[in-house]
Amino acid sequence: MKKRRTILPLFLLFSSLILALCLRQGAAEEEISVKEVTSFIYVCLPHKGPFTDLPEVIQTMWGHTRQQNIFPKGPMIGVYYSTPDLVQPQELEWEIGFPITPQDLVQAPLEKKQWIFTSVISTVHQGPYETVGETYAKIKQWMENNNYVHAGPILERYLQDPRQVRPEEVQTEIWVPFIKE
Repeated sequence: MKKRRTILPLFLLFSSLILALCLRQGAAEEEISVKEVTSFIYVCLPHKGPFTDLPEVIQTMWGHTRQQNIFPKGPMIGVYYSTPDLVQPQELEWEIGFPITPQDLVQAPLEKKQWIFTSVISTVHQGPYETVGETYAKIKQWMENNNYVHAGPILERYLQDPRQVRPEEVQTEIWVPFIKE
């Protein structure tokens, strides 16, 4: 009889853990929606080449911003003007930067730009950067299902420093400018 009493609480404990994991996975599912965002000024280091250049470009951007005493007013961003499904990796055009104040003075090779797209399709990808393509596929399907057309560069907002959280906890907010068909 004693074995049976021990087994039942363990079974209930494991069942609760499995249920909690299932609920957590469901909660991590991306919610895609139309969002109104505010236009903002940002500093960036433009780049043409494969995404594998990203660590070097980030390091170079941080070096130049420190030299110019430019400090972030928001999370680091990536703005992507082309995608690997349309151009060769060496032809990809993108930039890495972060929001700044309009008064900040920016010198080459950095550029000062303005994000002007205020109506975007938005979602948060949770997980390693290597799996973000799955989220882009979901966004593309959602846009097709809802009669939206991509109408500008894609912006990614990096909500955490990947060196400070586990890869499965990294969150990247994605903005896709659109027009309604």
